[in-house]
Amino acid sequence: MRGEFVFPTHSRYRHPNGKRGFFSRKRMPVDLLYALRVVGFILLFENVFLVATLLVSLGNHEWREVLAFAVTMGVMTLLGALLLLLTRKHKNRFQGYREGALAVVLTWLTLSLIGMLPFLIGEHHTSLADAFFETVSGFTTTGFTTFLSVESLPRGILFWRSIMQWQGGIGIVVFTMGLSPLFSGGGGLLYNAEVSGITHERFLPRIKEVANRLGLLYLGLTVLLVVLLCIGKVPLFDAVCHAFSTISSGGFSTRNEGIPAFHSSYIEYVLIFFMIVASLNLSLIYQVVVGKPRSLYKDEEFRWFIAAIGIATAIVSVLLVTNKIFPTVEESFRQAFFQVVSITSTTGYYTSVANTWGAVFLSIFIPLMFVCGCAGSTSGGLKMSRFMVMIKNLRNEFKKRIHPSMVTSVRFNGVSVASNVVMQVLAFISLYLIIIVIGTVLVASFGNNFTTSFSNVISAISNIGYGFGSFSYNFAFAGSAEKFILALIMLAGRLEVFTFVGILMPSFYRR
Repeated sequence: MRGEFVFPTHSRYRHPNGKRGFFSRKRMPVDLLYALRVVGFILLFENVFLVATLLVSLGNHEWREVLAFAVTMGVMTLLGALLLLLTRKHKNRFQGYREGALAVVLTWLTLSLIGMLPFLIGEHHTSLADAFFETVSGFTTTGFTTFLSVESLPRGILFWRSIMQWQGGIGIVVFTMGLSPLFSGGGGLLYNAEVSGITHERFLPRIKEVANRLGLLYLGLTVLLVVLLCIGKVPLFDAVCHAFSTISSGGFSTRNEGIPAFHSSYIEYVLIFFMIVASLNLSLIYQVVVGKPRSLYKDEEFRWFIAAIGIATAIVSVLLVTNKIFPTVEESFRQAFFQVVSITSTTGYYTSVANTWGAVFLSIFIPLMFVCGCAGSTSGGLKMSRFMVMIKNLRNEFKKRIHPSMVTSVRFNGVSVASNVVMQVLAFISLYLIIIVIGTVLVASFGNNFTTSFSNVISAISNIGYGFGSFSYNFAFAGSAEKFILALIMLAGRLEVFTFVGILMPSFYRR
């Protein structure tokens, strides 16, 4: 029946009367078995990271955390093995966009639910709302936290927070599918559902090769940052955790004060550079690594992004110097540069509490929270590529008002963008803004002022992890309902809103 909500199962299942069953695949266009098989494989692969975390706890004699991570591994293994067992006879036949979208959303939700077990079982056990919020904040690379003192946490928990962000940065699905034959024929569809922006389609025919290369690049950048932080006399454990959360644009720290705890301008400049790198299209960084640096400068999105950082940094620097907030010009520049890059990269680190700088700075930072980094990067937000398409389309509309007969087109990197792609970008931005409005109203309904509600919802959907107002980045005193709402907004933002909202629509499951 048209519009009937059914789930698939093996096509040989029949009703007793001989007709195809309610769960017949022919009656269900979405191949749930394929999605579940993807989730099962990724759950098993997740044990690689859990083993590393368990070893950290073991090395630090954190026995309660060893138990917590062992239980989490057991749940991951059992559920993953069960899903693979139940779908062992499944053939990858119906791999369309909806299968990819469903697989990605189920993966993120499942990992968020199981990944919160260490917070519930460990020595510093938290409430269900806090554990879910912290885990979603980790996997989505947002960086909000509910812990008042991270320095009091066991090292295993600190490592788990950071490695969650490291996985979430490149995308669990993208990272994993380069290592598995399961994704043959369907990997590109998962990549479409997982990777941000509008410029990656040319890679789909060789998606596994690209995933492997980007994974190695991601690992290489992480190792390089660890080395540079250690040169700056950052302890190895802190260097590894901050490298994980910087390359992923995550923002979790092992120190209560954050980056200022290291008292080093060298560390701040190193992190600024790598936050910018993490905000760029990984495929372009790969081109630079293999000896084609001109491809980076030729990219229009890169030029717009660097220009935005430069202009914003200059304005904030001048305001800081004029208002004499910091004693020297160099420190004013460094603080401005760090804060602007931290926001545009969606990392969410801070070197000074911008809330105390004055309202004029919010008028600069909040717009930056919308646009953020480049397509194909680890950063969140609308992406500069979408912002460019919107601005160019708006410019064309003004031209057509003046010259009605003029034929215009939006051009991106010298190529005309198809009208349907322009409409998709505008629809994405519209949905993005709708979620922000609804989220702001919901968060404000709990008694928060407009600045707190608005900035934290933007920060959540853009996966920045740094807001303004009552909470800033720590939500220890927020209500459980607020945490669940913001966690869902974080997931929606990380999954590029269309993917997340799409599976909630009844039409997603119809023929």
